[in-house]
Amino acid sequence: MSLRQMEYFLTVVEEASFTRAAEMLHVTQSALSHQIKALEKSVGGALLERMPRGVRLTPMGRAFRPHAELAVRSAAQARRAARAAAGAEGGELHVAALHSVAVGILPDVFARWRTAHPGVVLHLHEYATTEVLEEEVARGTADLAVGPPPRDWSGTVVPVGQEDIVLVVPFDDRFAGRTTVRLPELADRPWVRCAMEPVVEGERFLDWACGRAGFRPRTAVFTEHTSTAVRMAAAGVGVCTAPSYIVSGAVGDGCVVLSPDPPWRRALTVFSRVPPTGAAEAFVDLLRLTRPTTAPAGPPDRPADICATATAQGGR
Repeated sequence: MSLRQMEYFLTVVEEASFTRAAEMLHVTQSALSHQIKALEKSVGGALLERMPRGVRLTPMGRAFRPHAELAVRSAAQARRAARAAAGAEGGELHVAALHSVAVGILPDVFARWRTAHPGVVLHLHEYATTEVLEEEVARGTADLAVGPPPRDWSGTVVPVGQEDIVLVVPFDDRFAGRTTVRLPELADRPWVRCAMEPVVEGERFLDWACGRAGFRPRTAVFTEHTSTAVRMAAAGVGVCTAPSYIVSGAVGDGCVVLSPDPPWRRALTVFSRVPPTGAAEAFVDLLRLTRPTTAPAGPPDRPADICATATAQGGR
């Protein structure tokens, strides 16, 4: 079995057609069929079921597919890593990130990168949760990931800063003249929640935090993205939590930002399967300069570390 045969197999699966796959791969259909048959012979059985219109995976094919995907991605990553080791002035770099990080942090970093390293093509892969982010990086989708500290990670993890989690309310809110608020003061308020909310000890972050403060949050609306939740909060639908860097991008100066007392923070890291070299290492260095690392306030059992704890079990 060869890497090329696995690439051919995956293309046939993605296109659901030998004809379209052959066109995509710039080979004849007979040559493609020959390579697939050779692959099936090497694994000991049929991987694809030929249908009158298209193809579908056999049980063996379904079992084989994720391993083939990993092998192909790992080979691509190996090529990128080898080229990157020669320096940061050529090739490409695949970066994975949570959606909020991609929107709130990476645009400025990417802009600086393009000025410093115009010869390196950047590919951004965005994910909704930390769990999916970790899975995709483990599968080799990207060279490195930017997000909260991963769970049980066997590769490299580099701290690059922290996220301050804030509360968003409209200009006419009764707390609009303040800069901080304690969570129990919000016990009577409706909340705008996000589907990307982290999970702590089996509970959504806000349920867990408010429960420790002695009340259950009353949800007004659930949104898919943090930026949407911020806009809803600015319009007066309810209070929402969000990383501070998301707020200005979502509504500019069109809301009031309150800091929880004690503050809520979570760590921001870069993690990868292998130690970053070349272009990847240069990207980590640039990100660390952009997001200086500071220590969270308060002892570990106080709310200051809530979001650091939360990221061990979920993502925003």
